[in-house]
Amino acid sequence: MTTDSDDPQFEPTHASSPTDHALAELQLFGFRPLQDEPDPRRLPDSNSITGAIADIFDALVSALNDTRLEPDLEDLLWSTVNLLHRAANRIERELDANEQAQQRSQRDQNGSEVRSVELERLTAEGITLIERRNAMELFRDQAAENFEVHTGSPWRSRSGSVVNHRTLTAAMIDSRDFLAARRRAETEVMLPPGPKIALTGGLDFNDVKLVWDRLDKVRAKHPDMVLLHGGSPKAPN
Repeated sequence: MTTDSDDPQFEPTHASSPTDHALAELQLFGFRPLQDEPDPRRLPDSNSITGAIADIFDALVSALNDTRLEPDLEDLLWSTVNLLHRAANRIERELDANEQAQQRSQRDQNGSEVRSVELERLTAEGITLIERRNAMELFRDQAAENFEVHTGSPWRSRSGSVVNHRTLTAAMIDSRDFLAARRRAETEVMLPPGPKIALTGGLDFNDVKLVWDRLDKVRAKHPDMVLLHGGSPKAPN
């Protein structure tokens, strides 16, 4: 038995619409940004990260303690921290690539809306990458702390260095700038400003007229020149 609704002449069969496809994707997989779009989803908070890392380490320790796999426990814990360390480095490389892309986009700016939107997108991606990197470094740092708690020794990377960008606060930047300026000031006392001119010819060179001729020409070109010499007591006057 058929009804009017089953008759294709009464109601033709409809294909899935783009809207239906998008809704089905969201129901099945949730929101997924495109490859060239910044991800607007939130980052995990610090409490969630701390709890997750503690659970991971506690699970490994409780499962392997007092078993024949206990000798492998420290290597597994080290590898867990190293996994997060490598993930942070990977995001750092993506951030470097984003920085280069922003520099290229800045050079290509011609006042058009297309170029402007592209630069805005790259900037938003860069901000997202910085936040992701900082979050991944927090994962790694928490894992390193748990590694030290369970093994009694600090975690050390076997290659590269461990950098924590979250500690680079404005106060630390100001302090570094101050120390760098102080070192420059102390160095410049012994290094007067102006172009440095070095004159060489050996200890046995005695053509004083030629020396003064060359120095006069250099001084005419560089009035604020600074003459460098070896200060040898055997040099001719």
